Amino acid sequence: MTQYLKSLIIKFRRGLHKKLRQTNRISRKSIEFACLLIGASFVSLSSLGFAKLAELGLHWNSVWTAKYPLAAWFVLPLGMALLAWFTAKYTPYVSGSGIPQVIASMSLPHGSLKSRLVTLGQTIWKIPLTFLAMLIGASVGREGPSVQVGAAVMLAWGNFCHKHGYAFKGLTANELMAAGAGGGLAAAFNAPLAGVIFAIEELGRGMVLRWGRRVVLGVLASGFILVAIEGNNPYFPQYQGATTVPKMILWVALCGVICGIIGGLFARLLAKGVAGVSPAKIRGWVRRHPIYMALMLGLILAGLGRYTSGQTYGTGYEVVSRALNGEVIDPQAVGIAKLFATVTTYWTGIAGGIFTPSLTVGAGIGAEIATLTGGIVDQRLLVLLCMAAFLAGGTQSPITASVVVMEMTGSQPVLFWVLVGSLIASMVSRYFCPKPFYHFAAGRFRQRVQEEAKEQKDC
Repeated sequence: MTQYLKSLIIKFRRGLHKKLRQTNRISRKSIEFACLLIGASFVSLSSLGFAKLAELGLHWNSVWTAKYPLAAWFVLPLGMALLAWFTAKYTPYVSGSGIPQVIASMSLPHGSLKSRLVTLGQTIWKIPLTFLAMLIGASVGREGPSVQVGAAVMLAWGNFCHKHGYAFKGLTANELMAAGAGGGLAAAFNAPLAGVIFAIEELGRGMVLRWGRRVVLGVLASGFILVAIEGNNPYFPQYQGATTVPKMILWVALCGVICGIIGGLFARLLAKGVAGVSPAKIRGWVRRHPIYMALMLGLILAGLGRYTSGQTYGTGYEVVSRALNGEVIDPQAVGIAKLFATVTTYWTGIAGGIFTPSLTVGAGIGAEIATLTGGIVDQRLLVLLCMAAFLAGGTQSPITASVVVMEMTGSQPVLFWVLVGSLIASMVSRYFCPKPFYHFAAGRFRQRVQEEAKEQKDC
């Protein structure tokens, strides 16, 4: 009897010990999941604050340009020169979109250089600098910058949790950056699914990256948290146009080819830079005097803004909204003008994205095709197709472009045709710009960081 009681006690102890271990394991998983949600909340809130500040900058720009239109000839050149000077001198790693910096960081080997392009202290400057660019009238968006900010926020939070032993022991720096970057895009566009697709298609291209459930959950959580705060509203007006027309495949192919050609040229211009397109005789001077070039490029921006009555300033949201509603876009060449405004802005080296401006260019192209063909096809359909196709042509990421446009406009019934047009545009674009633009720019940032590190080591 005594032996029987002893065996029962031993079994009870073993069972209790097993349950305690399981409870401890569940507790650790719960803590890690809570930390992941906290990180996603930080990404969402930073993106939300960025969005509100950007809206304020765009509003103030529309006010002062309407009241003092001639002031743009002074504000834009001086403002662009000042921003170019400040960015180059104090925050060199926040210039441009922000997506190339994340891609470059993920491709760097683990070590001291890994997080240099996405350190929180410098990356956070992306927000006020993009706000100022919008305020003066530069052709920039906030979605690319939101990607870099999101990556920096999640990486900083992950490092904090690592340091104190709270969570993320199994997550690498690349996975933390991917979760934050995808979450930043998802929150910026109010499009959770687009954030996941972007992280897989764009960030995962050409590198080994484990797509664990924690990474995907981090991206989705950032998007859903913003949806919970702001509501499930499309970024642009809900699509109300035709979902199919006679000879649909021909119209899709037409939009895909045209946007592929123009998108490829757009990416090539961005990649070459102002020195790359300048005559050989003055190329050296252009490289040595970036501030003077920013001043002159600002004058070009002012001229484009004057020609389009201010429609090339900022993101171009109003142009897209009117085009998607079937309204006439005046002047007809506003899409091409927006393309040159975006290229000109990017060449100055200031902070600001090209994502939303690219959608504006696509919308302008779609509206112009509708006008040139005599309106035999619903303008809204052509605008939708060209928005995704031009973005795909410029970035060579057709699935991301399709899903982004679908979620931003609520156009699920047309998703198949949008995807076909994007695939065509992406293939055509490669003939003009063989390497995807974001990855081309990422190579430059990676090389720059490695060269600076080598110089510091030699000193």
